[in-house]
Amino acid sequence: MKLERVTGATLDEWTELREELWPHETKADLERQGRELLSRDAATFLLRDDAGAAIAMAEATLRHDYVNGCSTSPVAFLEGIYVRPEWRRRGAARQLCRAVEAWGRERGCREFASDALVDNQASHRMHAALGFEERERVVCYCKPLD
Repeated sequence: MKLERVTGATLDEWTELREELWPHETKADLERQGRELLSRDAATFLLRDDAGAAIAMAEATLRHDYVNGCSTSPVAFLEGIYVRPEWRRRGAARQLCRAVEAWGRERGCREFASDALVDNQASHRMHAALGFEERERVVCYCKPLD
């Protein structure tokens, strides 16, 4: 497997993986969000198989605001990670996370954080396998103001 940074030239492949991770989002929104990430100091990685096909991706940002369960700032925050089903349990997520960890360390981070939906058991297992420790659970609410 070959790791590389996402660039404008690989935006389409990255967007395709992002569509698989977030199927409820429109392609246009995912492309726009992707371009915004590429214009910032964000970690954006693709992982390719030996034939050159994109099989996985990870993206992370620096969060300077409070991050649940963390005590330092900034924090490298895993915004999204996706490995195509046929490539899972082969070390792809671990390789991507190591790249994000190195990126975070280069920027002075002492913590690497992530989140998952409360009922996403597969994500919980992946995070545990990658060395993340669960720190807290939260349910958020919002009430629109007229």
